[in-house]
Amino acid sequence: MSRTRKITTDDILDAAERVVIRLGAAGLSIDAVAQEAGVSKSRVVYDHRSKSALLEALIDRRVKAELERIEQTVAENAGTPHPELFGRIAVAERIPDDRDKAVALAISASMSSEEKIQEQMRDWTLADLRAMAAGLRPKAALMAYLALTGFYCTELFGFHQWDAAERSEILAGIRTIYTSFPDES
Repeated sequence: MSRTRKITTDDILDAAERVVIRLGAAGLSIDAVAQEAGVSKSRVVYDHRSKSALLEALIDRRVKAELERIEQTVAENAGTPHPELFGRIAVAERIPDDRDKAVALAISASMSSEEKIQEQMRDWTLADLRAMAAGLRPKAALMAYLALTGFYCTELFGFHQWDAAERSEILAGIRTIYTSFPDES
């Protein structure tokens, strides 16, 4: 007798990511996720009461993974002039994949109607801004952070994809913004 595979919350969220990649945020539904995961709608609703709750959980998981990556790269950049900034620049060295882009677009699409997601993104942005302000040369860090955010969003939203050499050059330029920005004395 074969054992029935236990479906976890992560399996449901993995299915939701696949749906978002294939159909976009508009195609995300309890039905589509249940079908993708090979489970009943009631199983999806058990974990996530609504489409909004499912989207929030999906975004929360991606944000937590990103924050873990940032924490790791900040520690790896402890010897740089501004570890918080240079750690985030190191995170941006990784080219966003289709999943990253799909979730970014899902976040963007849901921002106008989902207050909880707006709050989540405001909190994340505020934490980043505080991290920039907490290090040496906060204005320089802010200017470089804003350039990094523009670069990263341009790629995440699929407006442009730079090749590896261009990426390296751009990220080096963002580091230079920090090191060359006029002193705040």
